[in-house]
Amino acid sequence: MPARKVSKIITGRYTIDGAGVKLFRLFSNNEAHLFDPFLLLDSFGSDNPADYIAGFPWHPHRGIETVTYMINGEVDHGDSLGNKGTIKSGEIQWMTAGSGIIHQEMPQETPGRSIGFQLWVNLPAKEKMCQPTYRGITADEIKEAKIGDATAKVVCGKVNGVTGPVHGLFVEAEYLDISLPAGKSMSHKTHAGWNVFAFVYSGSGQFGTGKEPVKEGQVALFGEGDEISVIANGQLKFLLVSGKPLREPIAWGGPIVVNTQEELQHAFEELQLGTFIKHKKI
Repeated sequence: MPARKVSKIITGRYTIDGAGVKLFRLFSNNEAHLFDPFLLLDSFGSDNPADYIAGFPWHPHRGIETVTYMINGEVDHGDSLGNKGTIKSGEIQWMTAGSGIIHQEMPQETPGRSIGFQLWVNLPAKEKMCQPTYRGITADEIKEAKIGDATAKVVCGKVNGVTGPVHGLFVEAEYLDISLPAGKSMSHKTHAGWNVFAFVYSGSGQFGTGKEPVKEGQVALFGEGDEISVIANGQLKFLLVSGKPLREPIAWGGPIVVNTQEELQHAFEELQLGTFIKHKKI
């Protein structure tokens, strides 16, 4: 198959979520069909604690997985499974909401700039009501692989003999955090038929066969093919994420993503009735 070209570039937009957290939203429900099986990507970064300290108090999720990755900063978390802890710099929380979980994520004041990302991954229809699980991944569990002139932290997937620490996913996916020095280039084989995107969080570069310019705060969605190429203008850092699409209907209401409007209505009815949580209560 041919190498991939960039089919769409999206510039993120500021929004307010949680209890008043200022976020940079790259894509969400309006674009989710393009990124299948991925639903949403948020970037949060500020040197002003007022932008993030209010956090995300207790709230529900169903039908998705959330992947929270901290580059710099700390987030305290707790959930209805009884998990408590802190996501520190370089660490990841991979949470499977499944049949339903209630959790909170509360950023802590950070010296310098707080930087992190949250990605939502859709669950297949047959797994929407699976048992909720939580995985905390420390920085030393995330190994690095070389891709040409680039260095990639492998969160999930396998790259040049390096396997990411996240296994047993409900969707087939690859999640890389890539650093490419100024003026250097890389190419990376991707699975044909998978959706692939890159989110530039520092610097700028040229992406795909057309060498499309993509800068900090933008997502490049790639078209069909089995390889992507990147050239760094200056020092470039970006997330490279790919996954096998589910091609299933989506019914989305806030923190809940199911397949039909009836399922969505039922989920919110359960929240009101106090029957939303299916796992053993802690």
